[in-house]
Amino acid sequence: MPGRECVVKGAPASRPVSNEPEDDSVLAFAVPGLDLRGRIVRLGPVVDEILTNYPYPESVARALGEGVALTALLGSMMTRHDRFQLQTRSDGAIDLLVVDYDPPGRLRGFARYEKEGEAPLGAPAELLGRGHMALTIENPEEDARHQGVVALEGEGLALAAFEYFRQSEQIPSFLRLAVAEVVEPRGRRWRAGGILLQFLPPRGASLIESTGEVPDSWNEGVALATTIADHELVDPSLSAERLLYRLFHERGVTVETARPLKAGCRCTDERVENMLKSFSSQDRADMVGDDGRIVVTCEFCNRRRIYDPAALD
Repeated sequence: MPGRECVVKGAPASRPVSNEPEDDSVLAFAVPGLDLRGRIVRLGPVVDEILTNYPYPESVARALGEGVALTALLGSMMTRHDRFQLQTRSDGAIDLLVVDYDPPGRLRGFARYEKEGEAPLGAPAELLGRGHMALTIENPEEDARHQGVVALEGEGLALAAFEYFRQSEQIPSFLRLAVAEVVEPRGRRWRAGGILLQFLPPRGASLIESTGEVPDSWNEGVALATTIADHELVDPSLSAERLLYRLFHERGVTVETARPLKAGCRCTDERVENMLKSFSSQDRADMVGDDGRIVVTCEFCNRRRIYDPAALD
């Protein structure tokens, strides 16, 4: 039916908008009529697994959930060989937050916070406080590493990422992140979502730099994007395609094939054992606990591995 279609990149024709929600995926899209491109991420079991690896207070889990959603958006923009990491260091109750993205779509993350006393309260931006956010790209095949750093000014991850795009890439960008707990038959589960919108016409960057003005098409795109409610980004019954149609159907929207995401840690028994064997006998002796064993706990997945020191010689 007219007005109820979207164009699939690479397909010969348009097709009906899919109403089938796809959890744990990131969908790239473009709005040619406004010279916009973007990505939308929907996270269900993946973010729930990451946020429940530790007994995080609700406020800390929300901040980490935002970090996972943002990392999924940015990491999925890399090449198929690039690893991406988001890391914050700040003076807030959460002094360290780290999320990794490994191609083609594996996520892991953790947050470090002061565990003494009462659980920290406040919005994610308040808990992160002031410091910096580092975005690191690594290509193991080429042994290459690039890092960009932007200030955290007490206003959260989304605004810091916005400043990064503005300062480093000079690309007008819009970003919104949402995290929520939903009640399911199995109990309460964490969900997260996010949308990234960028203005990229053929001469977009040079036009803005030379005139100092943002075209009307970008203002229109932002006006449409700001109508998104947080609950739409985490609604398990609303498909990403349907949400994009709601926003941009009058201008037309094209989508690529959704990229699946999963939770997974880099740590393995072999890697941890090899790491321990790389230490000297004296260093390993210093790691032995009162029970005569060496215990290694992964910061990301919280898995404990127990070793007999004698077996490592």
